[in-house]
Amino acid sequence: MKTYEIPIKDVLLIRQKVMWPNKSLDFVKIPNDNRGKHYGLKKNNNIISVISIFFNDNEMQFRKFATLEEFQGKGYGSILLSSVFEISKKMDIKRIWCNARKNKIDFYRKFGMKETPMQFLKEGKEYVLMEKLIN
Repeated sequence: MKTYEIPIKDVLLIRQKVMWPNKSLDFVKIPNDNRGKHYGLKKNNNIISVISIFFNDNEMQFRKFATLEEFQGKGYGSILLSSVFEISKKMDIKRIWCNARKNKIDFYRKFGMKETPMQFLKEGKEYVLMEKLIN
């Protein structure tokens, strides 16, 4: 399955539907969306999973990783996240990190990511900063 770079307008719709269905589109926007790269997976020409990546020096942060509910648990998110890790290999990235919902920690561990002490609460959901250091 191929990963596509996709426009932010398409990303926002998936973010909202999956992550914050009771919030506005403005709620799922992040201040630096215009500086990020946005990727997605398509099935039958419809976007089913999205992720946004941001670079700062030799670090890559991925944010707002979301897969439509009916496609969760079928490996699509893993395909998309693997693509992000492949992108990092082509660059001089030394650290990949994200703010993971606590109930998704095991998923990120499969990619070699580890929890850090940094934790926070947003809209009643618990998050932990996870990272992977690359030599």
